[in-house]
Amino acid sequence: MRLLTILLLCCAVLLCACASADDQPAPKPTQPAATTNLAAAADIARRFLDAWQVGDLDAMHRLLTFRNRELTPLAEFRALYEQAHAAMSFVGLDYKLQTLTGEGRFLALQYEVTFHTRILGAFVDSQRMLHLVVDSQIGEWRIAWSRADIFREMGEGARLIFEAQLPGRANIYDRYGTALADQNGRVVRIRVDNRRIPDRAACFQALAQATSETAADMDDLFNQRSKPDWIVDAGVIERDTFIRLHDRIEAVCAADFVQQSTRRYLDGALMPHVIGHVGYANAEELSSLLEAGLHAETIIGKAGIEASMNSTLAGAPGGRLSLVAADGRRLRVLSEARSQVPKSLWLTVDADLQRAIGSILGDAFANGTYAEETNGAAVIIMDVNNGDILALVSYPAYDSNILNPFPPMGREAAHTALEELIADERNPLLNRGTQGTYATGSVMKVMSSVAALESGVYTQDTRYTCSGRWSYGNDLRYDWLLAGHGVMSVQTGITNSCNPFFYEVGFRLNAQDPQLLPDYAHRLGLAHATGIGTITEAAGTIPAPNTIQRLTGVPWSYAHAVNLSIGQGEVQVTPLQMLRMYAAVANGGYLLRPQLVREQGILDERDLVARRDVMRDLALDEDNLAIIQRGMCDVTSAYSGTASAQFVYSPLLDVGVCGKTGTAQVPGAGKLPHSWFIAYAPAKEPQIAIVTLVENGGEGSAVAAPLTRDILEYYFFSGL
Repeated sequence: MRLLTILLLCCAVLLCACASADDQPAPKPTQPAATTNLAAAADIARRFLDAWQVGDLDAMHRLLTFRNRELTPLAEFRALYEQAHAAMSFVGLDYKLQTLTGEGRFLALQYEVTFHTRILGAFVDSQRMLHLVVDSQIGEWRIAWSRADIFREMGEGARLIFEAQLPGRANIYDRYGTALADQNGRVVRIRVDNRRIPDRAACFQALAQATSETAADMDDLFNQRSKPDWIVDAGVIERDTFIRLHDRIEAVCAADFVQQSTRRYLDGALMPHVIGHVGYANAEELSSLLEAGLHAETIIGKAGIEASMNSTLAGAPGGRLSLVAADGRRLRVLSEARSQVPKSLWLTVDADLQRAIGSILGDAFANGTYAEETNGAAVIIMDVNNGDILALVSYPAYDSNILNPFPPMGREAAHTALEELIADERNPLLNRGTQGTYATGSVMKVMSSVAALESGVYTQDTRYTCSGRWSYGNDLRYDWLLAGHGVMSVQTGITNSCNPFFYEVGFRLNAQDPQLLPDYAHRLGLAHATGIGTITEAAGTIPAPNTIQRLTGVPWSYAHAVNLSIGQGEVQVTPLQMLRMYAAVANGGYLLRPQLVREQGILDERDLVARRDVMRDLALDEDNLAIIQRGMCDVTSAYSGTASAQFVYSPLLDVGVCGKTGTAQVPGAGKLPHSWFIAYAPAKEPQIAIVTLVENGGEGSAVAAPLTRDILEYYFFSGL
């Protein structure tokens, strides 16, 4: 055959890669051109490759010969390319044109493609050949397409195979290295060669029994959804099921069994609201999962730190992209990339402290200390100097393992436990420390004191006579102590928790500026996310003149400010927000970002994650701050302090505990108030702040305060 080599003189008409035709070199000539319509052939080739470049498979198909389009309909054509794209985690491509050769109605274009992929990066496939022919149906150049135009070996029946290298999920530890979550759970994956099943009916029945599917499902999997020469993944079974049934499955299916590690929480009930759990991607998450080169059965973080730090704990997949012959021979490796090693996490939480708090709360509830309507409680301890969360307990808790796809206690036991969890009216899934929002009662008086002093409306010498009641017009309100507390200042008002004193604070601040008190609440971080980031939190509500109409349907008045001053009315904030505010009082006025993740790394090569992050310097006057601190310290140590009866015999008096009780009234006839106590210690050089909330628990001084005392005694003296 006479070989014609064509020099294409007009680059704009000829071919281009990804940018413009001017950027592409012309194919190299070997002989003078002998045909006059080769520019049209070149244009068809360019359009075909450009369409592939942007993923327009329909446009590619339209450029095939009429015969090719009949042999490979659009749906099949699309499926072939989409399967190839999925296998290589295709992002895009660039191409370079080389030589165009041919004779008569047949031409061959040699070119090179650089594929860009999410997992494998970029790889080059050279010496590719695109064939063009004058289609007799229309008398124009078209692509004489075959599967070899995806990769040349595919023209001979080879398959494009991506062998994923998925790193195991990394561990989670507490601040001292105690393992909380690892990958040492075990299940067994069943793999069956579809060509070598001794007894198909018996095999499908045995697999159905092992996997809790039906024999019809297995028949569909092997005969409809799998090809005859495939190694079929028949499912995952628990180890107990494997021990019981593997002999039969091996006999009737000739199956292979592969052990697979799974997530395990060593004490699943210790901190489920912090760690969270793993699971399968839902429909909304699946597309991004596939784009990352993972498959639909990939286990990902679904809640808590498992979810927020998923990319760190999971690493990134690697793998090998190969062309494999029908008989299993590897013909060519196109590209290979190592997986990104996952990093373990070390939390700020002290597991022993967390466990002790959970035990103290559990004992109190189990002993019938609280009324039946008391649904739960929350305790959080925070380092006031750097924001580290040392403990975050939400009671009641649950076992994270029951939400895992492969629970270590077995699926049947996990399913029963999950049904009980969902039916529990106390809502154990709620993280009461960060997602629960509550009226605060008198623990809000610290905020009101800051507002009164910092605004200049009050001074340390301002006095008010607390007679046991406060009135304005027809509005008459009483103190919790009907006889009253006598002459009060800001300091003694905090110590005695005198309601009329703070009614007057709210009234006078509102008279000065209705926005004043709400602004100070917001400035101190209330009704705003704390920025903890790694777990879900609610924002809550602080009523203000510009929002009260929407909240209540009535305009703002002095009464809203009076309610806000003692943490009642429309106030709804989280325990974590209140704790952070008290920590700022303890540390000199710095509103810190709470931290839950201390370090990340591999073995001993760790990077510090938790760094002191001052979200706002409150710039509080030192004298004003000292007044508030003295009032709080007297709550536990002075005779008139509202929590002194709980601390009078405690060794904590030598440490110095400064705090505030709170009893927050809630709507509903006969409902007990929420019980609060928030404190910091030691008094002179504060280290930690603690918030204790018991839902519908009763008086703060009678319920939350003694719980806090017991927890602080463990914290300061358990090691003695």
